[in-house]
Amino acid sequence: MLIDVARCTLLVVDVQTRLLPAIDSHQEILQQVVWLIRLAKRLGLPIAASEQYPQGLGATHADVLAELPPNCVVSKNHFSCVAAGCLDNTREQWILCGIESHVCVLQTAIELKAAGREVFVVETAVGSRRTSDKAIALQRMRDAGIHIVSPEMVAFECLRTSEAPFFREISRDFLR
Repeated sequence: MLIDVARCTLLVVDVQTRLLPAIDSHQEILQQVVWLIRLAKRLGLPIAASEQYPQGLGATHADVLAELPPNCVVSKNHFSCVAAGCLDNTREQWILCGIESHVCVLQTAIELKAAGREVFVVETAVGSRRTSDKAIALQRMRDAGIHIVSPEMVAFECLRTSEAPFFREISRDFLR
């Protein structure tokens, strides 16, 4: 199963100001999330983003918010974006990044899969406060049939060929 640029959406889950500093390797995760958003914009992918209880956890981190399209961030109280009803259910494939791996990312991924969607979680762009929680979450997602991918897998699967009109630009700007 490959990512199909015509059928997928990037979902940025709960990368929020008050929660992010508590996440293991949060600077690297933040960089990867921003990289994915920039790539998605260049590829023309739809982008959605969520905030878990922003009154307590703060708004989406400024670096992420600066890259997101206008009006794509929704607030939720359910851990799962699916249960919260904040996703466009017509999309067949979802690429997920964000925090926390073992809570909101996991529950969203499993419920998307249960709804018949193809789900791809970017391993280096998700995180938890504890590395053990992230590891367990990734294994549970694998066991549920969710695809764990790298950022470069996302880029190359969306491009499919070196003859893509903007392959050189993507290669130069994203794949160094």
